[in-house]
Amino acid sequence: MLILRSPLDMHVHLRQGDMLSLVAPHTAKDFAAAVVMPNLTPPVTSLEQILAYRTSIIDAVRHPFTPLMTLFFRAYSKPELEAAKPHIIGVKLYPAGMTTNSEAGLADMAEARATLSVMEELDIPLLIHGEGCGFVMDREAVFLPVVEDWARSFTGLRIILEHVTTRAAVELLDRFDNLFATITLHHLLITLDDVLGGLMRPHLFCKPVAKRPEDRDALRAAALDHPKAFFGSDTAPHPREAKEAPGCAAGIFSAPVALPALAGLFEELNGLDRLQAFVSDRACAAYGLVPLAREVRLERRAWTVPERIGSVVPYLAGQILNWQVVD
Repeated sequence: MLILRSPLDMHVHLRQGDMLSLVAPHTAKDFAAAVVMPNLTPPVTSLEQILAYRTSIIDAVRHPFTPLMTLFFRAYSKPELEAAKPHIIGVKLYPAGMTTNSEAGLADMAEARATLSVMEELDIPLLIHGEGCGFVMDREAVFLPVVEDWARSFTGLRIILEHVTTRAAVELLDRFDNLFATITLHHLLITLDDVLGGLMRPHLFCKPVAKRPEDRDALRAAALDHPKAFFGSDTAPHPREAKEAPGCAAGIFSAPVALPALAGLFEELNGLDRLQAFVSDRACAAYGLVPLAREVRLERRAWTVPERIGSVVPYLAGQILNWQVVD
């Protein structure tokens, strides 16, 4: 038996409407809280939208669960952010066009500085989809100098570099006290070769794309031991017809398998005793969180991941996992 205290998923996409009703219970079943991304249609850019979206999430789940809400980055005034602060965990910045529903994101990073200054003053964390324009394998590397500049310029601003994929991003954590990172399940398990090395596997296509084996190894080492790296699944469901199609949608729906697959990986890496830190303790320290008190229990019991959950193909569909969440 493995008992996890108040596990947290610090990066989820819960979508809207029928998709929200389908996928949100899978996150709420296994996690005490989750950081909810704001890249809806339209994006969440006001207090009214935050409150309405939070209500929709709570209505969709059946377990004790705290949705930790975020605003979509734009130019905000100090009064706007002061009003929103009690209801959000941070503000999420998307470079324009880098991922799903990010067309309204920031095109010129220099325009962020005024809002970042206010966020620093109010102690509101900045969450970043850290990719810039360029060759797809280099987009994280291209953006890291921007992260360095902001970390150096706004030393009182907590910056969370989301779903890091490269050794260089992990190494950057050691250079700045105010810089943190989330790591996904799938980037701990796959490389680009798994996606494109044979026939293309559309259900493994995500953004940022999976990188090289040496990058995956650096992520695994950070997940095991780095005090400023913690779990954020980036679970991102799309209907099967949007994945198995021309213009394949980017995103992996990992919520139903996140904790069992992490337990299996950490066991393989002889680090099962460090899973608690990765899925809860480090995030609590970074954000100053006191999460809802919940115990989630896993047993070593084999089960087969469903081929389909509603309209969505989950990560690791059809595979046998050796750990299972039990009531």
